[in-house]
Amino acid sequence: MKGKERLLVALDVDDWQEARRLADVLAGAVGGFKVGIRLYYRAGAGVLAYLRERVPVVFADLKLHDIPSTVDGGVRALVAQGATLLNVHAAGGRAMMAAARDAAADEAERRGLIRPRVVAVTVLTSLDETALKEEVGIPEPVAVRALAWARLAQEAGLDGVVASAWEAAAIRRACGRDFIIVTPGIRPQGSSPGDQRRVVQPAEAVQAGADYLVVGRPVTGAPDPVRAVREIVASLGEG
Repeated sequence: MKGKERLLVALDVDDWQEARRLADVLAGAVGGFKVGIRLYYRAGAGVLAYLRERVPVVFADLKLHDIPSTVDGGVRALVAQGATLLNVHAAGGRAMMAAARDAAADEAERRGLIRPRVVAVTVLTSLDETALKEEVGIPEPVAVRALAWARLAQEAGLDGVVASAWEAAAIRRACGRDFIIVTPGIRPQGSSPGDQRRVVQPAEAVQAGADYLVVGRPVTGAPDPVRAVREIVASLGEG
């Protein structure tokens, strides 16, 4: 995987018409799109099916976190709707993650689809050491906790994790080359970090071991989104 295949544009907008416009304009220039709660809760299930017809990767970034049977049902729904990549919270534990893995495989087989990849969210890129310890109540450093959750996700049979590039290198060393690392908090040079605290530039993330780069506002808020995407891809130096 290299170049534009790595880039997943986050369609974090409120209006389905705007999301569709961005998707139509960018479809040939990116590897896929991320649909988070902001758009999914407004546009509904149809958004995933629409995107699936246009790009290889449709990332349902809904961060499922519930008891195993409930997550099972949620995963099955997302598979039916067209997600090719989806996530759960590693903090939900081994049984919950295994339920997500099994539901994705079973539902895809039942429908004659390619099995969506399931990844686990480790530590949100909006959290830093202080917030993790004083607000969330986890005394370990971010890097230690992210790696522990990555190992747990791998033991549960998941395909990879969502993790900051700050933790990507350690996760890659521990979990191997086939373990997918999806990295949010990507900010091209000169971009505002917004509400993210652990951010890096695109090439730095790839060098650290990231497979997929999730980029939102630097693309969706740009005067020319296609140009913004091409500049990001060019900055990777992968052709």
